[in-house]
Parts: sequence; structure tokens; C-alpha cells
Amino acid sequence: MLQPSFHIREIPIYGDVILSPMDGYSDLPFRSVCRTLGSAMSYTEFVNVDELQGRHGGSRRTQQKLVFDPAERPISFQIYGHDVDRIVRTAVRLQELQPDIIDINMGCYVKNISERGAGAGMLRFPDRVAQLFSTLARELQVPVTAKMRIGWDDNQRNYLEIAQIVAGCGASALAVHGRTRAQAYKGAADWDAIAEIRQQLHIPVLGNGDVRTPADIRRMQQHTGCAAVLIGRGAIGNPWIFQHKAAESVNTAEKIALVRRHLALNQQFYGAAAGLVLFRKHVAHYLQHTARGESLRLALLTCEHTADFEALIESLGSAQPVAVPA
Repeated sequence: MLQPSFHIREIPIYGDVILSPMDGYSDLPFRSVCRTLGSAMSYTEFVNVDELQGRHGGSRRTQQKLVFDPAERPISFQIYGHDVDRIVRTAVRLQELQPDIIDINMGCYVKNISERGAGAGMLRFPDRVAQLFSTLARELQVPVTAKMRIGWDDNQRNYLEIAQIVAGCGASALAVHGRTRAQAYKGAADWDAIAEIRQQLHIPVLGNGDVRTPADIRRMQQHTGCAAVLIGRGAIGNPWIFQHKAAESVNTAEKIALVRRHLALNQQFYGAAAGLVLFRKHVAHYLQHTARGESLRLALLTCEHTADFEALIESLGSAQPVAVPA
């Protein structure tokens, strides 16, 4: 009988490699692709609690971020905000949509989010973090978790304080990106900090940052002892990483088949026209390590018709040049 790798409270997680939540990328189509290839659970894109206010619960795009397939379970809704009461009210109401977990984003570095005290901005307010998680743990029926960075900047690396507050106030797991808010994605992720947090906490710690290859997965696990590895940018264009495959080891025929499937999922979810446009950012990454990818890059990124797009994709596996749509 298959044994879970770890639990988030009572929820078993079967696997130790997970797609990280990413704004603009971890939507239902991409999550579905990654889950099929081995991602152990799903996080939604983050949602601003302010956008979920009102009788209709936010815009169509905001509501769309919270749509999931039952096959994705366990599914975690990731939300963010700066007002404790509003976050709590929103989280309680979101339980009606039946997520398995509610996750609080304390990692977003974007200026207009973090400088308002949301995302990574919450790291500057330990008392607010304590109030938020103690209230959520009391009011929610589902487990609450968090994803954080290791501090605001090099002068405020208060990751141990925040991690201990989060765990001590009732969170059931903690994901840690090993960079400060000031670093954004620059420099190296500090895996030592993740290891230090893992050693101090009694809840599962998930490591994130600078995992781009199967070898990186193993190195992070060995270095930090984390319960699972979250992969974000390293999965874009290479969802096979959840099968512990390097992008260059995936043959062109397999890439073509997955690109077509991912495109079809995008169009089912967003509609034919919007689904094609939104897929362009993915195809640019899928093209890497293919013999003819660079020559077709511009045509694919500007293609406006599905039939033309699919013909270009099929031509990746052909030795013959393809007529580029005008």
C-alpha cells in the first residue's frame, strides 16, 4: 500500500515534489499538466482578498483563479492581504468552495503588494502574523499553511521568528523561499536558512528556490531535510521535472504531444482565442532544447490561429522547413 510522504494536518500528501504557486502561471491548465506528471498537490495562483469582497465575490478573472479539478486534490487556495479581519473573513467564506487547505502568501516581493504590508510585507509585522494565524487556526475547519521568504532584506532576516510564530499559532505546514523580499529572484537562495527552519519546527517545511533540475531536487532534500520541494520557474517549459527528468532528456515527440495537450486545456478553460494568446508564454519555454525551436519562436509567439499554431508545433518534429503563416 502506498504510504504518504507527509501529512498536512490530517491530509496525506503522496509525493515530495510540488508545483509552487506562481501568479500568471499556476492556473488550472498548467496545474493539471504538472499533477499528471507527478506534482503531489496543487496551489492556486494567489488571490487578493480585497478582490473577493462584495456580493459577487470578485471579477470573473479572480473567481477563475479558484476553479479547480477534483483530480488536483489536495488543493490549496493561496490568498494574500494586509488586513487580518478581512483575510479571516475571506478565508472562512472560501471554505464554501471546498478547498482542502488555505495558504497565506507571505512571499510576494512586488512593490505595490509588499509595501502595503501584504505578501512579504507581512514579515515586518510579527504581531500581525501571530494574530492572523491564531485566528485562522481557530476559525477555519480546513488546515491553514503559509509560504514565506526569509526576510524583508539582509538587515531583517527574521525568518526564525516568523516561522516559529506561524507554527506556534496553529499552521499545519510552512513553505519557505530562501530569498529575502529585496532579492526578488536575484542571487542564490539560502538553503541553510530553510534547513535551520526545518530543524526548529514540528510541522512540515517545504523548500523553495533554485531548483531547476532533478539533481537540484535531491540536493535540496539532502541539504535541508525538507518534507517536500516546491518548484516554480524550473517547471515552466519542463513539467517533466516532476518525473525527475531534465528538459533536454525529453524527446521532441513527447514535447509536441504535451504542448498540444496543454494548449487544448488552455483553450477549454479560457476560450479558443484567449487560450491561444495566454499559451504563448508557455510555448517559448517548451521550445528550449528542440532542434528547430528557435527558428519557429517568433512565428509561434505571434500566431493568431489555432490551426496555424498546431501546424507550426507539428513541424518541430520534421526535418523539412515549414511555411510560416503571414
